[in-house]
Amino acid sequence: MSPTITRLTRLATAWDAALEHELPAAARLREELHAAPCVSGHERPATDRLIAELGDVVAFEPVADAGAVGRIGPAVGAAIAVRAELDALPVTELTGAAFAADNGAMHACGHDVHQAALVALLRAARGLELPVGLVPLLQPREESYPSGALDIVDAGVLDRFAIAHVIGAHVHPGVPDGAVASGGGFINAAADEIEIRVRGRGGHAAYPHEANDTVAAIAQIALGIPEVVRRSVSPLRPAIISIGTLTAGEGAANVLPAEARIFATMRTTDPADRATLFAAVQDMAGRTAEAYGAVATVRRIEGEPALINDVALAAGADDWLTRLGVDGAQPMRSLGADDFSYYCDAVPSLMLFVGVRTPGEDPQPALHHPRFLPDDAAVGTVARALMAGYLAAAERVLGIEHHRNDLAGPVGADA
Repeated sequence: MSPTITRLTRLATAWDAALEHELPAAARLREELHAAPCVSGHERPATDRLIAELGDVVAFEPVADAGAVGRIGPAVGAAIAVRAELDALPVTELTGAAFAADNGAMHACGHDVHQAALVALLRAARGLELPVGLVPLLQPREESYPSGALDIVDAGVLDRFAIAHVIGAHVHPGVPDGAVASGGGFINAAADEIEIRVRGRGGHAAYPHEANDTVAAIAQIALGIPEVVRRSVSPLRPAIISIGTLTAGEGAANVLPAEARIFATMRTTDPADRATLFAAVQDMAGRTAEAYGAVATVRRIEGEPALINDVALAAGADDWLTRLGVDGAQPMRSLGADDFSYYCDAVPSLMLFVGVRTPGEDPQPALHHPRFLPDDAAVGTVARALMAGYLAAAERVLGIEHHRNDLAGPVGADA
């Protein structure tokens, strides 16, 4: 085993042991954060609470309005960032927990767990000799636009802190409880929105020949969208357009409206498909509206790009997770979206998914459900997932060629 691998192994042993001592306090912090959720754009109280908890560990500076960034470990050279999202959702909580929120918002996506895990990880690192700088990113606005991750990238934070890799971890009920899924390549879809407006001449329902039937036109466009997807994108590359809103008219039965509208989400997994599929929708909508004597305008609201995990980081993190005593799981790939993808676009990065359960619930509540409430054990698993990601990234920064055999046995096995 190389001297540097031995050094990282000893670091992992010491860090993991220190983390165990931090977890009880982190669990209490998680409950406090859960009880006081802050929705997107209003995260300052959450940021202030985390900064207060870490005041003796790291000096933070503001970024992206309510966010914050700092650095521990070596002050020069490349660094590895770990992210925690700050925002909650505008969901009324129904968990019945003693620490349930009562302000009309809720950490229904587990960001309270992520925040507490990051605090535990950083506090456990005090006094340890980190080989590579560690940069905590307290990121606002993951759940809404404008994206907090994009703002952090555009602000030059990655360059200013010499961030070579970014590590994230997200709880998910679709992964086995207590296990962590990584996986290289495509993880989450690019998420754009499409607005289609059909305009024509309105009129009286008794005289349709004197008007343009925008209702029939928009209905035909809605029915044609799945066929456009099927004919534009290879079935080997997942893609979907789902219509969330279809409106026409103002409630009258005998009025043919002059305008109708579709608002949809478009999810693609290959960067080239984003442009191809949108162009195909534009063409189909325009031609369909024209057939009804109307005019269609189609607009794309660009969202997050596809989230692509670095293959080598994923493989390295899997091995470190095994050494930390955490079970692995099959990669968690979906057409969901996360603005962590902006970090992946900028530098080789890694998102891990941590399996959780909501005790007493069957079937298990999904993310964003008002009953979603992982237990306290999730804090430790998320912290270890971030630790494994840091160790894998440190190998890359230090120029170590990763070999699975170098990491045989649990972290406490070699002194």
